[in-house]
Amino acid sequence: MNGKILLLSGPFGEGHKQAAQALLETCRLTRPTAEAVTVDFMEWTLPRLHGWSKAVFHQGVQKFPSVYGYLFRRTKKPSAFSTLTGRLRWYGLKRIAKLLAEVKPSVIVSTFPLAAAAMSAMKMAGLTDVPTVTVITDHTDHSYWVHPGTDRYVVGSEKVRSGLLEIGVPDYRITVTGIPVRPPFCTGGSSCKRPALRAKLGLRTDMPVLLMMGGGYGMMHEGMVRLMEEEARKGTSQVIVVCGHNEKLRTKLEERLNAAVPGHGVRLTGFVTNMEEYMAASDLIVTKPGGLTTTEAIAMRLPMVLFRPLPGQEEDNADFLTEAGVAVRARVERELVAVVGKLLDEPERLAAMRAHAERLHMETSSFHALDAIFSARHIPLPRWENSVVHSVYENAH
Repeated sequence: MNGKILLLSGPFGEGHKQAAQALLETCRLTRPTAEAVTVDFMEWTLPRLHGWSKAVFHQGVQKFPSVYGYLFRRTKKPSAFSTLTGRLRWYGLKRIAKLLAEVKPSVIVSTFPLAAAAMSAMKMAGLTDVPTVTVITDHTDHSYWVHPGTDRYVVGSEKVRSGLLEIGVPDYRITVTGIPVRPPFCTGGSSCKRPALRAKLGLRTDMPVLLMMGGGYGMMHEGMVRLMEEEARKGTSQVIVVCGHNEKLRTKLEERLNAAVPGHGVRLTGFVTNMEEYMAASDLIVTKPGGLTTTEAIAMRLPMVLFRPLPGQEEDNADFLTEAGVAVRARVERELVAVVGKLLDEPERLAAMRAHAERLHMETSSFHALDAIFSARHIPLPRWENSVVHSVYENAH
């Protein structure tokens, strides 16, 4: 299938953008006769409020995580409460219609929930018949992803597929591919390349490497900072801390580490474009369980320690990852320090976690996702399709 893919992402979390970027790069690599275009849905539909809404979301999640978690759980399954947000899907349809007229896509892919809702509204209103695909970027199902006008759902695991089936999404609309990751992560993190990568990154080959991340926006809990200090004092591992776009955090951590452990040796970086190299060179990663970061780690066979996930989708991601045997969860600061120290001293356990990651085959996720997208065809939706999803959204209007 030639033609053009329109990829709609969003600003509320780096994962939505990274999934769209993964599909864009994979399309360019494997299907040169096709064209892919990425658009930030919020920036297009709400250009004046885009920056403000992004800041409000991130501040709200950081300062009131319990509220976010309550709302996530309350609206996870389709209900009268969750349809309140469904009503917002009609906003900005004129702007979306203009975008479709300009791009003229052959298929539309949403990696952002509000974009998926808006495209469903376009389909249900008869304003477009272009195939629409939703790529769910976490290992959880949620009503904000699920809409009756969606032709296909591309999901990261059987766990998500089961959740969608439970709320009435027909099986023929669901394809399990893994969450898409960028082509550089498709090498699988071969251990034989580790010495060369460490040399390239200026790391020693005779000491374990501990990678620490707080997502694209550098959300570091106090326990992770204490872990940095502890590892710096011990001097038995090489610590790399990726602060993402949060330069303020990077400066604060540098000042604190210099005061606590002079000459600490911890490497603090901002947002990096060669994350696949850092992951391939590392023995263990401590991170919050975002969908994209953890999928990249699985693709690179990098064992994980998960600390203080946000209530909501990160909790569900953590459950999936620990059940799959690719991650260990630490709930409090003392446990985090103990778990990391123990894992770095147990190479055989790290090897077992890498083997579990290999069995998930996440390194090919973007290729399979792209195949599912290109094979999508317009599936006529019966007016009275007998599903929970359809009836909920019919009753909302």
